[in-house]
Amino acid sequence: MGVSWMRDAFRLFMRRPLPFAGMFISFLVVALLVTLVPLVGGVIMLMSLPLLSLGFMLASRAALNDMPVHPGQFIEPLRSDVPRRKAMLSLCMAYALGTVLIMSLSEWIDGGSFDRLQQLMAKGDEARPELEATLADPRLVWGLVTRFGLAALLSVPFWHAPALVYWQRQSVAQALFSSTLAVWRCRGAFLMYSLAWAGVIALFGAAAALVFSLFDAREMAGLVAMPAGLMFSTVFYVSLWFTYEGCFSTASPQSTALPAA
Repeated sequence: MGVSWMRDAFRLFMRRPLPFAGMFISFLVVALLVTLVPLVGGVIMLMSLPLLSLGFMLASRAALNDMPVHPGQFIEPLRSDVPRRKAMLSLCMAYALGTVLIMSLSEWIDGGSFDRLQQLMAKGDEARPELEATLADPRLVWGLVTRFGLAALLSVPFWHAPALVYWQRQSVAQALFSSTLAVWRCRGAFLMYSLAWAGVIALFGAAAALVFSLFDAREMAGLVAMPAGLMFSTVFYVSLWFTYEGCFSTASPQSTALPAA
């Protein structure tokens, strides 16, 4: 089932590649503009991430029913009745708070080495000695383990929570608990889902490197990295609908899968 979630997402994306990609690009542009606002911009961007996942679920369900896919679906949950809107905003604030706490703890553990690493990588070859010294800092490893480990744990209760608040009218606490329980019960499917994504991305990277090396144009590989990253990111968000339906639908997996095109 985990592999079918990713497979069906690619099939659905190919039905509406431009609208889905347009949605993701629109979100990135708005998020970039919001982060330019001092102090509150970063917090607002973090709060918008649950709406990003739910917006793509709404768009995916609309595409399956041959309905339009558009960026307005990101704010559709905020147009619902007052109880659901308040619950959704509370969920967004809880996610932002959890992310800020994880970032603060990680920065305390790594002593700012992760931020320094990003700055040095942006400078290129001129900062190679400093880059090597930063990579050798043991605090960086522990900071990365903390950052990505806690981020993965945070994603578990929030994976289905926006959909549960919006469609099943659950409270924030109930939605977080139900999402955690669903991910645990479907842990085998999520394991295969994760492995399938890792395999597809690794295979694409290896194939791209081989092709460009055959034509002696390795420096051109960067030209495909951005559109490929955009496509994979968009398809990932499209797949969220299939993970939700696979965990909570009473229908059999076969009845919810897309027909082979």
